[in-house]
Amino acid sequence: MTENHQGNVPSRQRKRFPGISSRAYEHPADRSALVALRKLTGFDTAFKALSGLLPERSLRLLFLSDSVRVSDAQFGQLNDMLRDACYILDLEKVPSMYVTQDPKPNAMCIGMDEPIIVVTTGLVELLDEEEMRAVIGHEVGHALSGHSVYRTILLFLTNLALKIAWVPLGTVAITAIVTALREWFRKSELSADRAGLLVGQDVQASMRGLMKIAGGNHLHEMNVDAFLAQADEYEKAGDLRDSVLKILNVLPRSHPFTTVRAAELKKWSESRDHQRIMDGHYPRRSEDKDTSVTDAFRESAGHYAETVRTSKDPLIKLVGDIAGGAGDLAGDLGGRLRNRFGGQGSGPSSKETDGEPGSGAADGKAADGRTGDGQSEG
Repeated sequence: MTENHQGNVPSRQRKRFPGISSRAYEHPADRSALVALRKLTGFDTAFKALSGLLPERSLRLLFLSDSVRVSDAQFGQLNDMLRDACYILDLEKVPSMYVTQDPKPNAMCIGMDEPIIVVTTGLVELLDEEEMRAVIGHEVGHALSGHSVYRTILLFLTNLALKIAWVPLGTVAITAIVTALREWFRKSELSADRAGLLVGQDVQASMRGLMKIAGGNHLHEMNVDAFLAQADEYEKAGDLRDSVLKILNVLPRSHPFTTVRAAELKKWSESRDHQRIMDGHYPRRSEDKDTSVTDAFRESAGHYAETVRTSKDPLIKLVGDIAGGAGDLAGDLGGRLRNRFGGQGSGPSSKETDGEPGSGAADGKAADGRTGDGQSEG
């Protein structure tokens, strides 16, 4: 079912990333969740045990019996791309890959014990070689990050929610879990897009692939710059009502909107983080056990703070303004209270003016330091 990639080389010269950790390309929100899960002793074992009812064997047999397994004998070019992707990201075992008949362009990485990659005929017929290489790299990125386990559970729970929709209380609990998993999975898609770029090493091919998924095989009618302009317009367009509608529109989706994905990937491709990886400076899997949960959450918090600061979305800007206003108000009130009570506590005695403990001079130093406090809080 699996193959070892040793001895396989990419069909054209690309940089390889020996021992690369998925932390190198994971989106900050995705990364913080995954690091926290991995640091919980026995979490994966317990999770798989609780998920023992998942029909994984049935799923594998279904694809084996009703889809085409990619190999040297079948879809040989896709098989070469798959081995190339595993070689570049240094994934030791090549996952099984299947092509399934479905006119809708789609791909997924699922499986509890070993990941399997599934691509639809609609996707194979839509994309050219370099675009498809980025998609396969995207799915191999999911496999390297360990996303297939949670993706399988998301699929199972989504189907279960549909089957028991007539049970009011049961469906509420499952829907809550599905909603949370979908929010995580949308973030994981941004991570996998980055992995696809590391494999394909052709940002234009990645952009073209996303455009085709959005608009079909009419590349001569589309333009990358105009497509990216749509993402900018989407982010800043409208009023607060539009911001709420954006949230409602994305909630039932497993993937972010294609224009948003394209804009995120373009921005990352031009970042210093991406350039460092291409220069060979990236975290290794051997260091994963030493990963700090605190650092991951701090990085994620920093990312969200930067997103709020730079976002053009009316709702996010409002939230940022309210948070900033609340901070300014708290700082102003704190300063007034320190001035008032500090002043009342100081007296005319010589001991107090000499700055002995508890004196007004000591309070005066605290008052003088308000600017510094305000800066550190900011």
